[in-house]
Amino acid sequence: MKKPELISFALCPFVQRSVITLLDKGVDFDITYIDLASPPQWFLDISPLGKVPVLRHGDAVLFESAVINEYLDELTPPTYHPKNPLQKALNRAWIEFGSNLLMTEYMLMVAADEQAFSAKCEELAKLLPHFERVKSDAAFFNDDQFSLVDAALAPFFMRLDILERMKPIGYLDKTPRLKSWSEALLARESVRKSVKPEFEQLLTTYLKDHNSYIGGLA
Repeated sequence: MKKPELISFALCPFVQRSVITLLDKGVDFDITYIDLASPPQWFLDISPLGKVPVLRHGDAVLFESAVINEYLDELTPPTYHPKNPLQKALNRAWIEFGSNLLMTEYMLMVAADEQAFSAKCEELAKLLPHFERVKSDAAFFNDDQFSLVDAALAPFFMRLDILERMKPIGYLDKTPRLKSWSEALLARESVRKSVKPEFEQLLTTYLKDHNSYIGGLA
């Protein structure tokens, strides 16, 4: 079977989840970048939701990052999921919660003015303690072994780190476990290499072009 191909938009955090999983497992893969503002017809033909990521593997096409990551995980042992059924289910639930964090973070980044930006900051501040309560003192989410939860949350922390440089707020000051988790994830090679070298500049330009409040501060 041909090696997997990810269809990506360079700034998409959900694609980045799958890139991290592929890199961390040492899987050889191709990545094809598209412009989501003007997607090619071949992409619309294979993506039911018109969103990335899409994974092509042989004749099969998969969509949704959590589904793609579970497929990649099962394809390339050892698994990045707990073996215990309850723990596995809990991990899946927190991955979904992480998707909500990513969407809140995106709305924060594209907020048009300071009032909207501050409202989203408050919303994010209410969500983070939920993760803080379940995060252990270990390096990663479950323990010292990297998991699919870690792959799912790394894009969130990477963007939060960039936001801190644009406007220091101290998002993680009240969540020390999450702060340590963020540092461990951002230091991991698979996370660092999961985006283009010029990612921060690309993100900053995107926020400026979309006339966001935080983009105007960069």
